[in-house]
Amino acid sequence: MKKITATILGLVMLLTFSVGETFAASKMEGIIDNLVGIKYKYGGTTTSGFDCSGFTQFVFNKMDIKLTRSSSSQAVEGTKVAKKDLIAGDLVFFDTAGRGTITHVGIYLGEGTFAHASTSRGVITDKLESNYYKNRFVTARRVMDDSEYSAFASAK
Repeated sequence: MKKITATILGLVMLLTFSVGETFAASKMEGIIDNLVGIKYKYGGTTTSGFDCSGFTQFVFNKMDIKLTRSSSSQAVEGTKVAKKDLIAGDLVFFDTAGRGTITHVGIYLGEGTFAHASTSRGVITDKLESNYYKNRFVTARRVMDDSEYSAFASAK
């Protein structure tokens, strides 16, 4: 009986915390939150499975912002942003193959985190300064203008 009570109490607390987070989050984060957990699929551009650039393209399409299809082509869209100047909604790019080329993209969420489609874990959030990503970071691009940022990425 104690386990059931503890489980129910835990679920209530989780739902309460999640609802509070939803009201504080931006529209962009709301779109992303609905995609977390979707599996990775090479070439995937839909909720049946995403690759990294399919994920970023899908999220931005939901905000009526068009992106090209590949991570390397997305890496030249918008304007370049220094890592120290990142804001929510900026695209972050990585060389995960160690070949000196862009091979992965995610969406910066703020506070050092980004969302992306991981080949092993599907759509998730990670820290830019994690052991894996900090040395693989290549560049960042801002693809939203001020009005798009206010409408979609700024905290509500």
